[in-house]
Amino acid sequence: MHDLALTVNGRDVALSVPEAASLLHVLRNDLGLNGPKYGCGLGQCGACTVWVDGVAARACVIPAHGVAGRAVTTLEGLGTRDKWHPVQQAFEQAQAAQCGYCLNGMVMQAAALLARDPHAGEARIRAELSGNLCRCGTHVEILDAVRRAAAAMAEGAVS
Repeated sequence: MHDLALTVNGRDVALSVPEAASLLHVLRNDLGLNGPKYGCGLGQCGACTVWVDGVAARACVIPAHGVAGRAVTTLEGLGTRDKWHPVQQAFEQAQAAQCGYCLNGMVMQAAALLARDPHAGEARIRAELSGNLCRCGTHVEILDAVRRAAAAMAEGAVS
């Protein structure tokens, strides 16, 4: 076992985890955070996307000990039921989910983009989400949601 201390969704966390544990394993199994999903286990589908120090990252391929002392944000920490993040709100308004499995990755990746560039255009949004897979085919609604969130964030209507 390996002692691990990090900040998750603004809360300091200390626990012992197996040396080989991935960040995704710790988040889901030890901390009960089910936003990030296990998809491919290879960092290629995006279902496990979280933020590490504000940067979108694939939790399934990050060793848990690799984030010691760092800040991790999951979908659960992005917004609250009372005050959703603009991207979460836009996904709901655009009805941008069918099965919802890709939703975590799409939202976290889009929110990371818009934090860096709230004026992101269509080409940038498509490029940013190109590594996130959706098997249901809600791509049109997902793009609409990100455009809505970008517009809201660019106007300063929400933060």
